[in-house]
Amino acid sequence: MRILSTNVYVGPNLYAHFPVIRHILDLGELEKWPTGRLGASFVDPLIEALPGLHEHGCSYGEPGGLIRRLREDDGTWLGHVWEHMAIELQNVAGYPVTFGKTRSVDDQPGQYIMVFQYQDAEVGRAASALALNLINHLLPAELKPGDAPDGDWNFEEERDSFIRSAQRRALGPSTASLVAAAEARGIPWLRLNDYSLVQFGHGRHQQRIQATTTGKTSNIAVELAGDKEETNIILAGLGLPVPRQYLVYSESRAVRAARRIGFPVVVKPLNANHGRGVSINLRDDDAVAVAFEKARAHSRSVLVESFIEGLDHRLLVVNGELVAAAKRVPGHVVGDGEKTIEQLVDVVNSDPRRGVGHEKVLTRLEFDHQADRLLSQLGYTRETVPAKDEIVYLRSTGNLSTGGTAVDVTDIIHPENRDMAIRTIKAIGLDIGGVDFLTTDIATSYRETGGAICEVNAGPGFRMHVAPSEGKPRDVAGPVIDMLFPPGTPSRIPIASITGTNGKTTTSRMLAHILKMDGYTVGLTSTDGVYIDGQLSVPGDMTGPASAHIALRDPSIDAAVMETARGGMLRSGLGYTECDVACCLNVSADHLGLKGIDTLEQLAELKRIPVEIATGAAVLNADDEHCLKMADHTKAKKLCYITMNSSHPLVKEHIRAGGQAFVLEQGMNGHMIAVYDAESHTPLLWTHLIPATIEGRAMHNVQNAMFAAALAYNLDVPLDNIRQGLRTFDTSYFQAPGRMNIYDEHPFKVILDYAHNPAAVKAMTDLVDRFEAHGQRVVVLAAPGDRRDEDIRQIAFNVAGHFNHYICKRDDSPRGRGEAEVPKMLRDALLEKGVEPECIEVIIDESEAVDAALDRARPGDLVLILGDAIARCWKQIIYFKPGQSGEARPKQKAAPAVNLDDEPTFDLDDSIELIRDERGVRIAKEESD
Repeated sequence: MRILSTNVYVGPNLYAHFPVIRHILDLGELEKWPTGRLGASFVDPLIEALPGLHEHGCSYGEPGGLIRRLREDDGTWLGHVWEHMAIELQNVAGYPVTFGKTRSVDDQPGQYIMVFQYQDAEVGRAASALALNLINHLLPAELKPGDAPDGDWNFEEERDSFIRSAQRRALGPSTASLVAAAEARGIPWLRLNDYSLVQFGHGRHQQRIQATTTGKTSNIAVELAGDKEETNIILAGLGLPVPRQYLVYSESRAVRAARRIGFPVVVKPLNANHGRGVSINLRDDDAVAVAFEKARAHSRSVLVESFIEGLDHRLLVVNGELVAAAKRVPGHVVGDGEKTIEQLVDVVNSDPRRGVGHEKVLTRLEFDHQADRLLSQLGYTRETVPAKDEIVYLRSTGNLSTGGTAVDVTDIIHPENRDMAIRTIKAIGLDIGGVDFLTTDIATSYRETGGAICEVNAGPGFRMHVAPSEGKPRDVAGPVIDMLFPPGTPSRIPIASITGTNGKTTTSRMLAHILKMDGYTVGLTSTDGVYIDGQLSVPGDMTGPASAHIALRDPSIDAAVMETARGGMLRSGLGYTECDVACCLNVSADHLGLKGIDTLEQLAELKRIPVEIATGAAVLNADDEHCLKMADHTKAKKLCYITMNSSHPLVKEHIRAGGQAFVLEQGMNGHMIAVYDAESHTPLLWTHLIPATIEGRAMHNVQNAMFAAALAYNLDVPLDNIRQGLRTFDTSYFQAPGRMNIYDEHPFKVILDYAHNPAAVKAMTDLVDRFEAHGQRVVVLAAPGDRRDEDIRQIAFNVAGHFNHYICKRDDSPRGRGEAEVPKMLRDALLEKGVEPECIEVIIDESEAVDAALDRARPGDLVLILGDAIARCWKQIIYFKPGQSGEARPKQKAAPAVNLDDEPTFDLDDSIELIRDERGVRIAKEESD
């Protein structure tokens, strides 16, 4: 049994609208060995290793369903078992996930698609790997693969190691509570590193946190809180209760300071936290000397201060309000008259709520110098058996990070103590702060008990408040999120997702231009790169989730336009959980036979994903049956149809029902784009007034303009601004490189386009037919090598008979085909369609093919170049001089090879040079499907 391929989907995908991992498996010989045949010798130890499988409902939809299925005579296949094990192992590690599915691959016996949910990709993959090792370990000897774990392999040890690794990657309790509060308010979030740096919101509305420190937290306030001496001085100057304190740098001065203050005293580092290096209730010179050395291990400067009798309390203040108070009890054990102190510690640590450090709501008790010192003061050792109900403290401070427990006291805190805490945090200048307050009774004013502030904490932990050992849990994260995003404040920016087979880049650029005209700062992801406010930020084919995150993380943008290509969705899913508007322009044959997408129906299902997650409006091509069917799968508030057929029966019915549609209508002056919405009819714009349509000739761009207008309309852009945007957008090389770029500076006309599938090539052929013929028509023809044979042939069929001369070339990358294979296939298809042999040339190299076409052109001719390396082709076109041979012209660099399975990286120095030369042109491409 082996994994053939793995995909990690970071967002909505073909299988779910949340992150999942997909394995394509080959069971091999184990296809003949379902669990029913493997029997109890496999199933019983599996259940013993993962008892949580009892809770999996599986086929029967109730707890125990999976176990029942495993034990049936037929049983279930190991791919299905593996899926449930990967889910359960994540649950064991503290990552609650439930979703999974395993289905056989058609016409591939023994192969399965296994999908399971994850929260952290590394944890999900590690869970899958551990599950496979356990399966191989439990298999009968004759079925074990060569890479099965050896006989010394111990699942319990491997499981515990996996859990520790998973918990190290998890968000801490404080950060996790803030994320949960944001999710409850519908606020999107992105984890920016492997630790606790998190972005809430998108674009211009984003706010960041690092644990419980926010982007609004004052750096001066954090520095003050970390300097215990300065904090003490500031608070004392305001009349707030603080202990008497001295800062010392040597053991002798520490002893003298303690004598001056009067015993008992506290010795602690100046700028440590979590109770590290703190010693309290010191009653003689020797104890102070030992405590000084301990504190010096954490800070060069040491504080000696008066010891305040009382219990340790943490008072949490957020945005000027006290939101929680907890009494912190130092780590301790309670005797039972039978067990030793060491055994009692083991009992305490067996509590599943306890873990290492901050990974769980409570921290394990550990024996160390402080524990041994406290025991020795009582005359105890670790082997001592305390009396029944005797409390033995192993820590002198109540920090949860050293094993303490917390009791919620929010409801009983005295109003003067509450006000004191608020004044303290305001005095330091923190937006979120924790006051460590010692008092014998939190329900009585500090003026009566003589309590005092021993410390102020920036970035205080939330564990003790969200999951106290006793008392009511408090929602302390909610007030933080409400401070960052007051009610009514936006956290999201408008997101438009644009997909389809052809026209995505042009439509995306049109919409981005319209939004810019409306005053937005737009982040655009496209096959050309990531653009921020019209400036190229990252060049390359950037249509996957990584590029979406680049845009959404940019703090300057307030709208995002996402060109969404097939490759990115197949590889990693979408980079956002929802969008405001989405459209599918069309679904036609392209990339079929690749990566499991073999039919138009499968391609349509993939391209439906953005439509499924749209919340505001779904804009669909009513003239395309595959797009039309997507209407049944959207949950958007509005459904808008685009049609070039003003008599479309379904659209007519939709309009009569008060629905929305953008319709191309014939008028006295040409074609008019009309808007129907809520039983109103509004003329938008004559198509010949849109420069990108070449005076209405380019019908594919008429349709693209209709989609861009509909998307903008549903983003509440005024109609006048939509009109202005369409009137000022053209298909010049600098505004839409590789998209119907026309060069008229030669005696002949040249059109450069990146059409690379039958539908796109047909659209360009139709456009050429609409130009008046004053001379000959020449086409430079190519097809990507990874397309099906029938698609390559159809490209040739679509141009046959429309040109006087045909030059068949190869793209820079043959994509798995022979060097001359594609040009020869195109030539043969043209011959099959009746094109005369003398009208066809085969020139393999693209640069040479372009040169040949330009050299051949005469005044009045039209040359259509279906280019691959667009920047190089454009340079050849604009630098061409009639009569100048190709050898005499400036040589153009070959386009960089691109891995279609990954979003590419580029040599930025080379990219920057090209950008400066061509004013932001596209420098590389992957697949603009």
